[in-house]
Amino acid sequence: MLAGMTRVYLELGPKKVFACSLGWPGWCRVAKGEEAALGLLMDYAPRYRVIAERAGLAFEPGEPVVVARVPGDSMTDFGAPFAVPELDLEPVEGEAARRGVALLRAAWELFDEVAAASKEDLRKGPRGGGRDLSKVVAHVVDAERAYARKVDVRHKPYRSPQDRDAMREELAEVLSRPWQPPQTTGWPPAYALRRTAWHVIDHLWEIEDRR
Repeated sequence: MLAGMTRVYLELGPKKVFACSLGWPGWCRVAKGEEAALGLLMDYAPRYRVIAERAGLAFEPGEPVVVARVPGDSMTDFGAPFAVPELDLEPVEGEAARRGVALLRAAWELFDEVAAASKEDLRKGPRGGGRDLSKVVAHVVDAERAYARKVDVRHKPYRSPQDRDAMREELAEVLSRPWQPPQTTGWPPAYALRRTAWHVIDHLWEIEDRR
Protein backbone atom coordinates (compact mmCIF):
# COMPACT_ATOMS: atom_id res chain seq x y z
CA MET A 1 0.00 0.00 0.00
CA LEU A 2 1.45 3.34 -1.03
CA ALA A 3 2.16 5.88 1.69
CA GLY A 4 -0.30 8.72 1.93
CA MET A 5 -3.23 6.96 0.29
CA THR A 6 -5.97 4.52 1.19
CA ARG A 7 -6.81 2.24 -1.73
CA VAL A 8 -10.56 1.78 -1.92
CA TYR A 9 -12.95 0.03 -4.24
CA LEU A 10 -16.59 0.99 -4.62
CA GLU A 11 -19.45 -1.48 -4.94
CA LEU A 12 -22.26 0.28 -6.77
CA GLY A 13 -25.78 -0.85 -5.98
CA PRO A 14 -28.92 0.62 -7.53
CA LYS A 15 -29.37 3.00 -4.58
CA LYS A 16 -26.38 2.60 -2.26
CA VAL A 17 -22.61 2.39 -2.52
CA PHE A 18 -20.12 0.45 -0.41
CA ALA A 19 -16.66 1.92 0.03
CA CYS A 20 -14.20 -0.79 1.09
CA SER A 21 -10.54 -0.46 1.94
CA LEU A 22 -8.34 -3.00 0.20
CA GLY A 23 -5.48 -2.76 2.68
CA TRP A 24 -7.52 -2.82 5.88
CA PRO A 25 -9.94 -5.78 5.88
CA GLY A 26 -13.33 -5.01 7.37
CA TRP A 27 -13.07 -1.23 7.02
CA CYS A 28 -16.14 -0.79 4.81
CA ARG A 29 -19.08 1.62 4.97
CA VAL A 30 -22.23 2.03 2.91
CA ALA A 31 -24.17 5.18 2.05
CA LYS A 32 -26.23 6.76 -0.73
CA GLY A 33 -23.73 7.85 -3.37
CA GLU A 34 -20.00 7.58 -3.88
CA GLU A 35 -18.94 10.73 -2.04
CA ALA A 36 -21.17 9.94 0.93
CA ALA A 37 -19.76 6.40 1.16
CA LEU A 38 -16.16 7.62 1.01
CA GLY A 39 -16.89 10.30 3.58
CA LEU A 40 -18.50 7.81 5.95
CA LEU A 41 -15.58 5.43 5.52
CA MET A 42 -13.18 8.14 6.68
CA ASP A 43 -15.53 9.13 9.52
CA TYR A 44 -15.11 5.60 10.89
CA ALA A 45 -11.31 5.68 10.74
CA PRO A 46 -10.96 6.40 14.50
CA ARG A 47 -13.12 3.40 15.32
CA TYR A 48 -11.17 1.15 12.97
CA ARG A 49 -7.93 2.38 14.55
CA VAL A 50 -8.95 0.60 17.77
CA ILE A 51 -8.98 -2.69 15.86
CA ALA A 52 -5.68 -2.00 14.09
CA GLU A 53 -3.97 -1.11 17.35
CA ARG A 54 -5.29 -4.28 18.98
CA ALA A 55 -3.66 -6.14 16.10
CA GLY A 56 -0.37 -4.31 16.79
CA LEU A 57 -0.49 -2.29 13.58
CA ALA A 58 0.05 1.42 13.04
CA PHE A 59 -3.02 2.90 11.40
CA GLU A 60 -2.43 6.20 9.62
CA PRO A 61 -4.77 6.19 6.62
CA GLY A 62 -4.30 8.71 3.87
CA GLU A 63 -6.91 10.18 1.58
CA PRO A 64 -9.10 7.54 -0.08
CA VAL A 65 -8.22 6.77 -3.68
CA VAL A 66 -10.74 4.78 -5.70
CA VAL A 67 -8.88 2.10 -7.64
CA ALA A 68 -11.87 0.05 -8.84
CA ARG A 69 -15.63 0.11 -9.18
CA VAL A 70 -17.70 -3.08 -9.24
CA PRO A 71 -21.42 -3.50 -9.88
CA GLY A 72 -23.52 -4.42 -6.88
CA ASP A 73 -27.16 -5.47 -6.63
CA SER A 74 -30.05 -5.53 -4.17
CA MET A 75 -27.75 -7.02 -1.51
CA THR A 76 -25.62 -3.88 -1.71
CA ASP A 77 -28.72 -1.77 -1.08
CA PHE A 78 -29.74 -4.11 1.76
CA GLY A 79 -26.44 -3.26 3.48
CA ALA A 80 -24.08 -6.15 2.79
CA PRO A 81 -21.06 -6.10 0.43
CA PHE A 82 -21.72 -8.72 -2.21
CA ALA A 83 -19.50 -8.34 -5.26
CA VAL A 84 -16.01 -9.88 -5.49
CA PRO A 85 -13.65 -7.36 -7.10
CA GLU A 86 -11.12 -8.62 -9.64
CA LEU A 87 -8.37 -7.24 -7.40
CA ASP A 88 -9.14 -10.10 -4.98
CA LEU A 89 -8.01 -12.54 -7.67
CA GLU A 90 -4.43 -11.27 -7.48
CA PRO A 91 -1.80 -13.34 -5.60
CA VAL A 92 -1.59 -12.82 -1.84
CA GLU A 93 1.81 -12.95 -0.16
CA GLY A 94 2.21 -14.66 3.18
CA GLU A 95 3.02 -11.47 5.07
CA ALA A 96 -0.10 -9.74 3.77
CA ALA A 97 -2.25 -12.76 4.62
CA ARG A 98 -0.90 -12.96 8.17
CA ARG A 99 -1.42 -9.22 8.65
CA GLY A 100 -5.03 -9.52 7.52
CA VAL A 101 -5.66 -12.41 9.89
CA ALA A 102 -4.18 -10.40 12.77
CA LEU A 103 -6.85 -7.78 12.08
CA LEU A 104 -9.56 -10.44 11.95
CA ARG A 105 -8.40 -11.88 15.27
CA ALA A 106 -8.46 -8.39 16.79
CA ALA A 107 -12.02 -7.91 15.54
CA TRP A 108 -13.06 -11.25 17.08
CA GLU A 109 -11.48 -10.33 20.41
CA LEU A 110 -13.11 -6.91 20.55
CA PHE A 111 -16.50 -8.26 19.48
CA ASP A 112 -16.40 -10.89 22.23
CA GLU A 113 -15.32 -8.34 24.83
CA VAL A 114 -17.99 -5.81 23.90
CA ALA A 115 -20.69 -8.49 23.78
CA ALA A 116 -19.65 -9.82 27.19
CA ALA A 117 -19.83 -6.32 28.71
CA SER A 118 -23.24 -5.46 27.19
CA LYS A 119 -26.75 -5.99 28.46
CA GLU A 120 -29.17 -8.31 26.68
CA ASP A 121 -31.62 -5.52 25.92
CA LEU A 122 -30.10 -3.25 23.30
CA ARG A 123 -31.56 0.12 22.44
CA LYS A 124 -34.07 -0.16 19.62
CA GLY A 125 -33.77 1.99 16.55
CA PRO A 126 -32.77 2.14 12.88
CA ARG A 127 -29.09 1.32 13.53
CA GLY A 128 -29.83 -2.25 14.46
CA GLY A 129 -33.54 -2.82 14.38
CA GLY A 130 -35.02 -4.86 17.18
CA ARG A 131 -32.57 -7.71 17.77
CA ASP A 132 -31.30 -8.10 21.30
CA LEU A 133 -27.71 -8.99 22.13
CA SER A 134 -27.98 -12.78 22.06
CA LYS A 135 -29.59 -12.70 18.62
CA VAL A 136 -26.91 -10.37 17.24
CA VAL A 137 -24.18 -12.65 18.58
CA ALA A 138 -25.87 -15.75 17.18
CA HIS A 139 -26.24 -14.05 13.80
CA VAL A 140 -22.52 -13.22 13.67
CA VAL A 141 -21.51 -16.74 14.72
CA ASP A 142 -23.81 -18.43 12.20
CA ALA A 143 -22.75 -16.12 9.38
CA GLU A 144 -19.03 -16.65 9.87
CA ARG A 145 -19.53 -20.44 9.86
CA ALA A 146 -21.30 -20.02 6.50
CA TYR A 147 -18.56 -17.70 5.23
CA ALA A 148 -15.91 -20.24 6.26
CA ARG A 149 -17.48 -22.84 3.98
CA LYS A 150 -16.68 -20.52 1.08
CA VAL A 151 -12.99 -21.38 1.64
CA ASP A 152 -13.69 -25.06 2.43
CA VAL A 153 -13.60 -24.76 6.22
CA ARG A 154 -16.60 -26.84 7.23
CA HIS A 155 -17.91 -27.26 10.76
CA LYS A 156 -21.21 -28.57 12.06
CA PRO A 157 -23.43 -26.28 14.17
CA TYR A 158 -21.64 -25.50 17.40
CA ARG A 159 -22.47 -27.22 20.67
CA SER A 160 -20.05 -25.15 22.75
CA PRO A 161 -17.85 -22.03 22.59
CA GLN A 162 -14.94 -24.40 22.05
CA ASP A 163 -16.50 -25.57 18.79
CA ARG A 164 -16.70 -21.97 17.61
CA ASP A 165 -13.10 -21.33 18.62
CA ALA A 166 -11.96 -24.43 16.74
CA MET A 167 -13.66 -23.16 13.58
CA ARG A 168 -12.09 -19.74 13.99
CA GLU A 169 -8.63 -21.25 14.41
CA GLU A 170 -8.99 -23.36 11.28
CA LEU A 171 -10.33 -20.40 9.30
CA ALA A 172 -7.48 -18.19 10.54
CA GLU A 173 -4.93 -20.83 9.53
CA VAL A 174 -6.40 -21.15 6.02
CA LEU A 175 -6.56 -17.39 5.48
CA SER A 176 -2.98 -16.95 6.77
CA ARG A 177 -1.54 -18.93 3.86
CA PRO A 178 -0.04 -17.34 0.74
CA TRP A 179 -2.41 -17.68 -2.19
CA GLN A 180 -1.99 -17.97 -5.94
CA PRO A 181 -4.74 -18.18 -8.55
CA PRO A 182 -6.61 -19.97 -9.97
CA GLN A 183 -9.50 -19.77 -7.55
CA THR A 184 -10.66 -23.21 -6.42
CA THR A 185 -13.02 -22.22 -3.59
CA GLY A 186 -16.30 -20.33 -3.51
CA TRP A 187 -14.54 -17.10 -2.54
CA PRO A 188 -10.93 -16.06 -3.04
CA PRO A 189 -9.21 -15.79 0.37
CA ALA A 190 -8.78 -12.00 0.20
CA TYR A 191 -12.52 -11.53 -0.22
CA ALA A 192 -13.37 -14.14 2.44
CA LEU A 193 -11.13 -12.29 4.89
CA ARG A 194 -12.63 -8.88 4.10
CA ARG A 195 -16.24 -10.12 4.19
CA THR A 196 -15.76 -11.99 7.48
CA ALA A 197 -13.95 -9.09 9.12
CA TRP A 198 -16.54 -6.60 7.88
CA HIS A 199 -19.42 -8.62 9.33
CA VAL A 200 -17.81 -8.95 12.76
CA ILE A 201 -16.81 -5.28 12.85
CA ASP A 202 -20.16 -4.01 11.57
CA HIS A 203 -21.99 -5.79 14.38
CA LEU A 204 -19.34 -4.83 16.92
CA TRP A 205 -20.10 -1.21 16.10
CA GLU A 206 -23.83 -1.94 16.12
CA ILE A 207 -23.64 -3.25 19.69
CA GLU A 208 -21.55 -0.28 20.76
CA ASP A 209 -24.05 2.13 19.22
CA ARG A 210 -27.08 0.44 20.77
CA ARG A 211 -25.85 -0.13 24.33
